[in-house]
Amino acid sequence: MDGALVQDIGTKVLLGGLGALLLYWIVSAAKLVLNARGINPMVKQFFNQIAAGRVDAAYLLTSKGYRQHVSRQQFINFLLGLKLNRYRNLKSGRPRIQEGKIILTLKLKSENKEELPLDFTFIKVEDAWRIDRIVEVNS
Repeated sequence: MDGALVQDIGTKVLLGGLGALLLYWIVSAAKLVLNARGINPMVKQFFNQIAAGRVDAAYLLTSKGYRQHVSRQQFINFLLGLKLNRYRNLKSGRPRIQEGKIILTLKLKSENKEELPLDFTFIKVEDAWRIDRIVEVNS
């Protein structure tokens, strides 16, 4: 009888733990989705500005901290080095939260199936998202 009671309690504790873990995962996922609202339109605006040749407008979508560390000329050189005109499609990965910032891996795809993965780090400045870092991901 005692063995059955211990097994019953153990099963209930295990189910309770799984329920708590599931609830934590759901709350974390909902928080991430709610926090990341507005990033995709900003990314689209960033690439549209570059495609239209308005590099200064794209540069202004970055944070003040980014502009303090990366000059306009360095930004232009970085973009030139990426050879963005080869890519036609953009695929967005899952956002990640790290130290209050959201990191999103974007994969640019060319017509011949080449991929260029870039990690964008976003911060919220007042009520608008700004790019705080852009790093080419080594595959």
